[in-house]
Formats: sequence, structure tokens, C-alpha cells
Amino acid sequence: MTAEILSLPPAALHDQLTHRLRQMLVENQIPPGAKLNERALCEALHVSRTPLREAIKALAAEGLVALVPNRGAVALALTEEDIQHTFEVLAGLESQSGRLAAERINESELTEIQALHFEMLAAYTRRDLSHYYRLNAQIHQAINLAAKNPVLSATYQQVNARLQALRFRSNQDEAKWRAAMAEHSQIVEALAARDGQTLGRLLQQHLQHKCEVVVAQLRDTAPRASHV
Repeated sequence: MTAEILSLPPAALHDQLTHRLRQMLVENQIPPGAKLNERALCEALHVSRTPLREAIKALAAEGLVALVPNRGAVALALTEEDIQHTFEVLAGLESQSGRLAAERINESELTEIQALHFEMLAAYTRRDLSHYYRLNAQIHQAINLAAKNPVLSATYQQVNARLQALRFRSNQDEAKWRAAMAEHSQIVEALAARDGQTLGRLLQQHLQHKCEVVVAQLRDTAPRASHV
């Protein structure tokens, strides 16, 4: 592992440690299928094994890590079929979130989402993929929360966790990234217009496009991986 890992302060150690490991998994600093080396992570993060294992358990509950007997914690690696099935479910959840959010969102929530969108546009302009993705995730999360349906939100969180790393990598192609940014502008416009039907359709299409990109990337890298 070559990526720099920041030391964590004592306060809120569990939350910060979980957040940092989640970021490493999403941003491919720990690639899919890789074993989480507890000793190396403890040394890099300046923590003992107890809080590290608690953080790993939290990420396993989110679906980012698999706890494999006789092997330990492994970064989640999805098959093409897994990806397609999960995106199908997530697209439906995002579409439902959009329709409900258009009806139920208040002005402060809308203003916050619009502000996040402008920040994301600035990150895109700088080609700051890491910051762009975090803002992107916050926008999708905020739309889901604006739907004000706790059952929908809980289900969305569980399913979305499985795809975070793949959604991050889907923007590493310049043309696809530009298209995703344009789609987000349309999404925010539909939300501001309280047009639930259009918003639901846009969100579903956005996820379908993401799925197509991710599957294409998986197929492109599979032959090369087989020769390693």
C-alpha cells in the first residue's frame, strides 16, 4: 500500500478511522479483492488492532468489506452479474427518492443541494476527482434524505455501499465524467422545479449510464488481469 494515510487524533477515533478506511476502499487505495493487512494498517494509521477491527466490522456491515473464513477481511469484489443486479435495484431506489424529494423537499434542503452542486462543478473544473466524488455522493444522499422516508433511506444506504468504489472509478474517463456532470445539472434543475416525474427518470437514467460504464470497465480490465 503506497497511498499516504493520515494519522488520526484520539477524538472520535472510531468514526474517523471508519471514514478513512471507507475512503481508501472507495478510491481504490485498497483494490477489490485485496486483503486488509491489519498490521500494515495499524502502523500506517497509528492505531491498535482493537479500533481497527471495529472499523472493519462497520465497513463489513456496509457491504464494502467481506469477512472471509481463514483469510480475514477482504475488499469487496463484485462480479458483472452482481454489479448489474445491484445497479438495477439502486436505480429504482434513486428514482423513487427523486419523485418523493420533489414533493417533500424544503427550501433549505434545496439550497444546500444547489450549493453542493456548484462546489462539485468547481471540483470538476479543477479535475479534482476525489473531492468531486465526495460532493457527488453527498448530493445523492441529500436527495434521498429529502424524500423523508426512513425505510427508503435505510435500504438505499445498504445497497449504495456496495457500489461506491465502482461509482468513483466510473468518472475516471474524461468523456464519461463530462456526461455525468451534465446529467447532474439536469437533476438539480428538475429538483428545483419540483418536477418529480422528470427527476425520477433522470436519476434512473443516470444510474443506468453508470452501470454501463462500470461493466465496460470491468470487461476491459478482465483480460489483462488474467495474465497477471
